[in-house]
Amino acid sequence: MTTRVSARRRNVTPTLARARRALGDRRANPDLRWLGRLTGASRRELEETLAEVGLLTAVEGEIRAAQLAAGRPGYAQIRAPFELYALVRLLRPDHVVETGVSSGVSSAHFLLGLRKNRHGQLHSIDWPTFQRGEILGPKESPVSIPPGRSSGWAIPARLKAGWDLRIGKSQVVLPKLIDELPSVGIFLHDDLHTPRHLRFELETLRPKLLGGAVVMADNTEWTGEAFPAFAKRLGVPYARRGRSDLVGLRVPEAVGRDSMSAKRRP
Repeated sequence: MTTRVSARRRNVTPTLARARRALGDRRANPDLRWLGRLTGASRRELEETLAEVGLLTAVEGEIRAAQLAAGRPGYAQIRAPFELYALVRLLRPDHVVETGVSSGVSSAHFLLGLRKNRHGQLHSIDWPTFQRGEILGPKESPVSIPPGRSSGWAIPARLKAGWDLRIGKSQVVLPKLIDELPSVGIFLHDDLHTPRHLRFELETLRPKLLGGAVVMADNTEWTGEAFPAFAKRLGVPYARRGRSDLVGLRVPEAVGRDSMSAKRRP
């Protein structure tokens, strides 16, 4: 137990700890082992990339302030915001796709990474539910949009330039989006958490996945064997982030080459 705690603490530099506190989510300690398995980067590369997060403290504070202003002091967030930023910085994707936005914590960190890269675009799909009153009811979803706000409401306005946000059901919007894109370098599933829906999204995405692309799914305790089965079809292992139900895999180069070859055929 002592060894595990010490290793975890070594992953958090003082500047990174400040960014985590500014965001207000103690779960946001980055998992270097998980990030390394998804990227193949060395520990030094991971640490250097995550050190950049210390420069984002002001942005993290803005996100937190927006959530507090909306009456959400304990808002549900993605567990790995800093890893999402690092993935974009390390992989330098042309196109990032996510399903599920809500307040936009994951979106903001994708956008921050793309902005630092000066390259690439985020495509987000959201089918929001809206809070019925001024205060979130006990039976309402914690990802419901507060009154007077819209999807991505906690993202600082200056980050939204070039953001491709599409409002609609993933079943309708995702196939159209994937048809438009030449490739996908990073994908995050975080919307309707059912086995059937996750299978749909993964299979819809599959023809455009590049070799080396990273595919992630959150809340997999609700989606059964959908993600493990997808990993098995690709012939790769998947990695769980610590003890959470956020999982990811790296697409093998052969699969990516086959997908791109198929796309070029007349």
